[in-house]
Amino acid sequence: MSTPKADLLQGTLDMLILKALSLGPLHGYGVIQRIRQMSEEMLSGEQGALYPALYRIEHKGWVTSKWDVTETGRRAKFYKLTAAGRKQLSIEEESWDLLALAIAKVRGIM
Repeated sequence: MSTPKADLLQGTLDMLILKALSLGPLHGYGVIQRIRQMSEEMLSGEQGALYPALYRIEHKGWVTSKWDVTETGRRAKFYKLTAAGRKQLSIEEESWDLLALAIAKVRGIM
């Protein structure tokens, strides 16, 4: 039996990228892999959505990027979380915690 996959709600991708990068710099495909790993294979990012999100959050100053060589010898852009990105991650995590609590209350779980 396959593991059920959760669909990403609009607005969650930025937080997931920031969380993945909070553990250290990564190239784009590495971000996808880390999200998949951290969610125990329940979430999978799509490259088509990832790169516009990385561009958007870099433009906001939450990450920086530089070209480097991957472990396989390919040239890739690596992304690193900034101090502003860490602050934004904290804000977004708190917001999601409140949303999850509110939804649990509506569902009668709490």
